[in-house]
Amino acid sequence: MTFQRGGKNSVSKKCMQTIQKETLGSGGEEKSHLSKREKMKLRKEQWLQKIEGVKLARQKQKAKAKRKATPVVGDMQPLMEALPELSELTTTSKGRKHPKISQARAKAEPTDFSQMKPAQKRRLLQEEVARFHKVIANPVYKANPLGAISEHLCKRLKQEEGNAI
Repeated sequence: MTFQRGGKNSVSKKCMQTIQKETLGSGGEEKSHLSKREKMKLRKEQWLQKIEGVKLARQKQKAKAKRKATPVVGDMQPLMEALPELSELTTTSKGRKHPKISQARAKAEPTDFSQMKPAQKRRLLQEEVARFHKVIANPVYKANPLGAISEHLCKRLKQEEGNAI
């Protein structure tokens, strides 16, 4: 049997498999001799195919786990928590007067602090500081801070449940 070398001494996998079958099946009458370089290339190809198989199996496993973890409807709790915050933002923004900003503007401000512009961050921090000073000045809070906070949270939860229904 003769070998035809194509390109840079490349031996196809199919050819190698047929050679191996012939040498094993003939009982050693005719042994085909492969050069060291060809054997190394063959081993490298087999190794790369094995690695590709492992990578493909991992990707399939990850995709399956991702599909399994993704529910059809999804978790609605973050959405429910976000809605009262947006309504609170709209009520606080209605109380303030913006001479430069018209009411027709439909662009919503980002709720994530990292996505806000410096002016938005400064305004939000000023509002929070003012709210904090009001809470500290409240006589109910001064008398019993933990009781005032728990009462406020209970009222807030009842209000959110009433708005959700």
